[in-house]
Amino acid sequence: MSTLPSPADRFERNVQRRSAHVLKHRVLDQQRTAFDKALSWAAEHDAIEQAAARIVSARRRYLLGNGKSLAYASLLAADLSAGLSGVHLVDGATVRPLDVLGDIRQGDLLVAVAMSRYRRETVSVAEAYVAHGGELVLITDAEDAPLTDRASTRVVIGTDTASYASSPTSVVLALHLLATLTIASSKGAGRRLHDRDALAAELDLYVDPT
Repeated sequence: MSTLPSPADRFERNVQRRSAHVLKHRVLDQQRTAFDKALSWAAEHDAIEQAAARIVSARRRYLLGNGKSLAYASLLAADLSAGLSGVHLVDGATVRPLDVLGDIRQGDLLVAVAMSRYRRETVSVAEAYVAHGGELVLITDAEDAPLTDRASTRVVIGTDTASYASSPTSVVLALHLLATLTIASSKGAGRRLHDRDALAAELDLYVDPT
């Protein structure tokens, strides 16, 4: 597995001693290029369709991530739960890894988000999940990242940027596509979305901007 630079390494290389104006335009130019590449990749490859098919056919879906990857897992879990039942974010509080590992059933699926730098907790839990008979869908940023050899389906997303942090642009695009294709494939998604809208109105959850 290749050694990836840390945020401190990337700060030293890309960020310090550059004016805000120069740095802003470097990041914007690179993000335009990265987004175009992500669009082309998504159009040409079927990894997202494969992952969506596995997620929609599962009985229970567990979303796992740690560190910054937890934010991505949370975003995907929120979007999926709007149209699917049985979506659970493994956050270590309401849903703990030990509970998930101790109750793996046929039809269950673990979706692990593992972006560099790869958190040991994610790798350990996902490896144990597969070792105990569970199926893994991996969302990551390198072909040689941890867990790529354990996943039945993997989505590999580029995240390079002229910043100290990995770019979220391509990741969020891929997650948006994945959630959209999954919900579109679910027979009960439309009814569930309408029911949620009715409940939200009944509970007066949202502020009317007008």
